[in-house]
Order: sequence, then C-alpha cells, then structure tokens
Amino acid sequence: DRSLTLVDLAMRRRFAIISLVARIDDTWQTWVHAKSGIPQDFLAMVRQRITRMNEEIAEDRQLGPQFRIGHSYVTPDPGKKVEDPALWYREIVETEIVPLLEEYWYESRDRVAKARKYLLQGI
Repeated sequence: DRSLTLVDLAMRRRFAIISLVARIDDTWQTWVHAKSGIPQDFLAMVRQRITRMNEEIAEDRQLGPQFRIGHSYVTPDPGKKVEDPALWYREIVETEIVPLLEEYWYESRDRVAKARKYLLQGI
C-alpha cells in the first residue's frame, strides 16, 4: 500500500533505525538452564535446530533475516520449572513454530513438513 510507504519514510526521517537480532546463544542457553532447569544438552539441541531453521529462513528470497524465529518461542517464563523438556519443546514446535512456518511457506506444505520433521527428530 503506497500510503504506508509514505508513513514509513516519514518515520525513517525522524527516528534512528536499530536492528535487533534474536540471539539463541550461550547467554540464552545459560539463562534458560538456570531459570527453568532444562538440561544443557537438551538446550544445545534446541539451539542447534532453531539456528539451522533461522539460517534457512534468512536465506529464503521470499522471507529474509527479518522473519527468523525469535528466542521468545523457546524461552520459558522466568522461574517456571520445565519438568518434561521434550514435551515442552514438542508443544512449542507443534502449536507455535509450525503454524508460523505454515504462514511463511503456505505454498510449500512439503517444506513445512520437512522442517517439522527436522525440529522434532528424536523427540
């Protein structure tokens, strides 16, 4: 919509633009472990899989880096102990991440199915 472009340009002239990048890194892993009790090795697996998905999303010409999956998807509420990490992760993938990927790749159900299989492999 052209009218939104004009608003966007007006905003850019008046404000600095700062890009915030979701970081699922060592700091995230240490914090989640300390706050939720999820084992480090399980968090390393989550980190590796989400990072790989984010690389695929960032390289997608239809999407790009601004569509990457943020850390909030895989960060439990502070102080909430996660008794069953596999169940916690599976629920997030099934109810939050896969629906997001279905929106991103709505014309490619096979791609979504492949991503779902990868994210849940061995869980």
